[in-house]
Amino acid sequence: MSGEADGIAKVLPRLQARIAGFLYLLIILGALFIPFHVAPSGISGMTLGEAASPAFIDRLLASKPLYVLSGAGQLMVLVCDIGVAWLFYELLKPVDGGKALLAAFFRLVFVAIAGANVFNHFAPLVLLSGADYLSALSSQQLRALALAFLKFRTIGFDIALVFFGFHCILIGYLLFKSTFFPRILGLLLAIGGLGYLANILVHAIPPAVRENLFPYVMLPAVAEILLTVWLIIVGVNAAKWKAQAAAER
Repeated sequence: MSGEADGIAKVLPRLQARIAGFLYLLIILGALFIPFHVAPSGISGMTLGEAASPAFIDRLLASKPLYVLSGAGQLMVLVCDIGVAWLFYELLKPVDGGKALLAAFFRLVFVAIAGANVFNHFAPLVLLSGADYLSALSSQQLRALALAFLKFRTIGFDIALVFFGFHCILIGYLLFKSTFFPRILGLLLAIGGLGYLANILVHAIPPAVRENLFPYVMLPAVAEILLTVWLIIVGVNAAKWKAQAAAER
């Protein structure tokens, strides 16, 4: 029986790591393929310059099904984030259970804020629906309100990224301190977390400068991509995971 238990103890963390990797892959693919002009990110405003413009409202009205689908896609990505938060806690609690729990908490706060922020994604559809109860406002006023909600969506996601940044820093620290992951992954993820924290500062940068930052604001995602590849292909060194878990008891 002890041999069977040892086998399960070795398979379980490796399986959890691979599941976390596949969920993270879905998160990355969702960020890439959810239509970029409606993605809930400060990047959309910086790169296209139209996410808060009248031209964007025209595009939204011309592609309502796609816009609705993108909102639903955002929610599905956040469900994957919840799974990753739990799996990272399970994988990294042998390193430091308290910090692993705190990291999960920060990611769940990110999910809560980003999930609530999807309201700002769908609000323009309500305002531009042509419903009778909106007749008290002119068409120009409704379009202005729709643009305001789109701006709120961008700001709301940037606020959520602050908590995601703290999550990445803590996970990076735990990966670095672990014996069963390469330390370079932890270092890169912690640096990426600092990048996400800095994302909130883009609103203080003049728009002309902001548009030239696009290739560089994606750098924090590189660490996540590398971690995802490692989790899927390699998983975790189960023997070292078990040894560190035993040492923490």
